[in-house]
Amino acid sequence: MVDLKSSQIRAIEDAMAYPNGFGYVLDFSDRTMKEFFEDEFEIEIYAKENLFNGSSKRNCLTTFLRRTDQNTALKVLCALWERREGLLEVHPNSDSVQDARAKSKPFQKVIEQLQNEPSLLTSDGVEQFVRDRTLEELVADIQRSLDANKPEVAIDHLHTYCVKKITHLLATRGIKCDQDEPLNSRFGKYRKCLESEQNLHEFTSRAMKSFISLFESFNEIRNNRSLAHDNEILDPVEARFIFSSISAMLVMLRALESARYGK
Repeated sequence: MVDLKSSQIRAIEDAMAYPNGFGYVLDFSDRTMKEFFEDEFEIEIYAKENLFNGSSKRNCLTTFLRRTDQNTALKVLCALWERREGLLEVHPNSDSVQDARAKSKPFQKVIEQLQNEPSLLTSDGVEQFVRDRTLEELVADIQRSLDANKPEVAIDHLHTYCVKKITHLLATRGIKCDQDEPLNSRFGKYRKCLESEQNLHEFTSRAMKSFISLFESFNEIRNNRSLAHDNEILDPVEARFIFSSISAMLVMLRALESARYGK
């Protein structure tokens, strides 16, 4: 979810009050606001979850913005900005427009702040590959950490997920792993399988080989820099880089496995 501060919400509410007053959203009626969100974003703005803080157009909008992801919030605010600018141009010299112009800068600043914030990580590479309650909870917990924009909290469970994933891919080939076998060793076995099964491009082959040593380092991070133990956890910037790197590798493995079964 996007993390909007109270001051940012107030700036949005003040800007949206033109021309109908506080509590409204621009010139929308209930019907036209519903149609606008459906047509532009395929969003049901009056959905039950957006009525939690009240049914006014202002409350629906701000509740939705607090619930949605950063990219969607940014798209919606930019579209509302453009509509608002169009309304202000109708009577550019009126007193009400001059007052509204003074409230444009805080609203524009909210948009700029969202544009400058790093986008939330996605869990594209993390999926439930077999029916398993532990795996289901693991995937859900990783997603919750990402939704809270806390990749440093997800690192421990991402490591566990990788162990389960690689172990599963080896098991489908009839290869077993010792219970205490480290992730890098499991991945090394898996890489050899892929090399023998597919004609990998040199770049892909080298990338796979480099991940053996990266997974060895990932073991150390999991043990000494994650919530697996009483550790000092990673800085969020480093955790974001590590998570996105591992996730990209998992997406690649999914594609390679699809090619295998495609054959």
